[in-house]
Amino acid sequence: MNQIVENIKKFRELKNLTRDEIASKLEMSLSGYSKLERGDVELTISKLYRLAEILEVDISQILNFDASQVFNVSNNQIANVIAKDQHNHYQDEYKDKYIKMLETEVERYKSMMGENL
Repeated sequence: MNQIVENIKKFRELKNLTRDEIASKLEMSLSGYSKLERGDVELTISKLYRLAEILEVDISQILNFDASQVFNVSNNQIANVIAKDQHNHYQDEYKDKYIKMLETEVERYKSMMGENL
């Protein structure tokens, strides 16, 4: 279960959504959602389905998400060859989203630094 809630957190971050935004969409308190994301409370099937809708991903992606496919950190060449065809589409999609998220953060920090100079 810990891996599933960790995957939810990764998808939320890749989608550039805050905990507060997700909590609001789930009609939960921020505290309640934070506990869910930390794995302190049990994730129900209905909440899992709702999270998949909010994050615009299939439940199977949440259950089977592998960050190494996004960041290409796996050193296992055989596994990479087997998984390459299956995950190229997802890898490119998430890599692009992660790059956009980082670019947005860079611009936000530049803006903040410009205001503080």
